[in-house]
Amino acid sequence: MDEKDIHQPGPGAETKAFQRAGVELLTRFHIVDKIAKIYDTRNDAFQEQGRLFFDCLAAVLKEAGEASLRVRQGVLLMNGVRLKFGVGTYGMFKGAIEEFRTRNVASVDFLPGLTLDELLAFMSVFAKREKKDTDGYAQLLADLDAAGVRHVELEKISDEEIPQGIHQSSARLFFLSIVHLRESFSRDQRNEPIKISTTRRLMQSIYNHIVEDEGFVYGLTNIKNHDEYTLNHSVNVCLLATALGRRLGLSRAELVDLGMAAFFHDLGKTETPLEILNKPGRLTDVERGIMEKHPFHGAEKLALLQEFRRLPLRAIHVALEHHIKEDLSGYPRYFRKDDINLFSKIVKVVDVFDAITTKRVYRTKDFTRAEALSLMLEQSGTEFNPVILKAFVNMMGVFPIGTLVALTTGELGIVLDLNPDPKLVLRPAVKLITDATGRRLDGGTVDLAERDEATGRFKRTIATALDPAKYGIEVADYFLAQAAASTSS
Repeated sequence: MDEKDIHQPGPGAETKAFQRAGVELLTRFHIVDKIAKIYDTRNDAFQEQGRLFFDCLAAVLKEAGEASLRVRQGVLLMNGVRLKFGVGTYGMFKGAIEEFRTRNVASVDFLPGLTLDELLAFMSVFAKREKKDTDGYAQLLADLDAAGVRHVELEKISDEEIPQGIHQSSARLFFLSIVHLRESFSRDQRNEPIKISTTRRLMQSIYNHIVEDEGFVYGLTNIKNHDEYTLNHSVNVCLLATALGRRLGLSRAELVDLGMAAFFHDLGKTETPLEILNKPGRLTDVERGIMEKHPFHGAEKLALLQEFRRLPLRAIHVALEHHIKEDLSGYPRYFRKDDINLFSKIVKVVDVFDAITTKRVYRTKDFTRAEALSLMLEQSGTEFNPVILKAFVNMMGVFPIGTLVALTTGELGIVLDLNPDPKLVLRPAVKLITDATGRRLDGGTVDLAERDEATGRFKRTIATALDPAKYGIEVADYFLAQAAASTSS
């Protein structure tokens, strides 16, 4: 890393060089933290990686005067500047955030005067202090003091940094989005202007909630209103597309544009008769022809909006292209472009996912989330862009949030959050909804990575994913209950 490239940027000047320095610093921290869990300070690998981390820190301290890593509401900051992640670094970011939270640490500040030996001592103590309890933070400070660490300061997570009622706020935003889309569709049908400025502000709020409350936002997309399918579906697609775009490394401005494009991707369906949209049987050729015109209608409507200048141009591409497959088949059938917009490819993936996991009158089977991902993977490269689909599957996990699972203990549970450690993808956080005998209960949330202290074995393991419809379980109800409970948390 070149020292002259890592000056801390001024307000609003998040330079790419500073971002690279921050990600490199975090990467070095992550590597040493992992090694320190296994080896002591005399280990060659620990010593070598520790020196690389120290050199990185020294360069940042020399140029910026400080080197501070802070977690705030699900975001990692270096010296107050938000660090951006990509597909390859997402697991590391989530892992680092979890390391901080487990130790009740909000920030780690490396101070000028730090020596290599002191850094190695700090990492050794920090990595091995994993117990999360009321005394854990105080004990961590005591251990660091005993190890002679003087040039690393910690800050404890404060109550103010734990967002109160965040789940309720996310749920409220979800339903506000449906209300705004319903109003937009109605205004379009009355030939009145759609309030694009309101839509853009809504997308900015959605971005913030995905950053702060990502897992719960995924959970909200389990809500399926069959009477307002197009509205509910469009909001789900908007949320998932924005989250996926974030995984793909898009900027905040790009994510707001992507959210708007996804939000209006089915605007053209306002021209499709309801008897065709909701027909329980197979469409005739004539009816299918009418249905397949909705991409043209949507693109036309967006192009003619009075507030067109406030609308991202790529929203028109998405409205027209979201049913075009990776091999350029699909519809509109007389589509003649030889390339598809990136936003369209992203929306294509999440559009199909939400559609096939929603019960519809004309389809004999709706898929569970795990089944849907498996089916979609079979069509990688033909229907879906392989890179985007892989990122989406990684984002959703082997057992996506909202999946009903049977545990080896006989209990049933609903997946509430994914494990950030790639090695523990099969061990998410699960809310228990029955006991081992099958009796319904409002159980607590268990971490499937938790081991029995006596045997060292995992306490619980997922045996299989289940179809909630077969058990009369409405998964969405559990997320709405979480939202209600968060007001008093």
